[in-house]
Amino acid sequence: MAEENQSTNVPTQEQPVESPPTPTLPLPRTYGQLLGGSNPNTAAPKREWPELVGLAAEEAEKKIKEEKPGAHVQVVQSSCFLTMDFREDRVRVFVDESRKVERPPRIG
Repeated sequence: MAEENQSTNVPTQEQPVESPPTPTLPLPRTYGQLLGGSNPNTAAPKREWPELVGLAAEEAEKKIKEEKPGAHVQVVQSSCFLTMDFREDRVRVFVDESRKVERPPRIG
């Protein structure tokens, strides 16, 4: 009987348990992909509006909100002191004394 117990306690080689492969995402290959675009053929999200230079502030604000819904547009004089913090949801529109866009509005 002792021999039978010993034969059943013989260590067996365990098969390694294969875990399912973990999905890995490909690294971004373009700047547009890095900014959130999944398709490499699509353009990166718009970050600057050079075509608005010379327009009235109200018109520029309207166009920015059409292209970037949810943006907080700040119309400021170009000579004003501003904070240097960066906010992804803010677009500053710098205007001159006649409230015309003086330089390209950009995110920040």
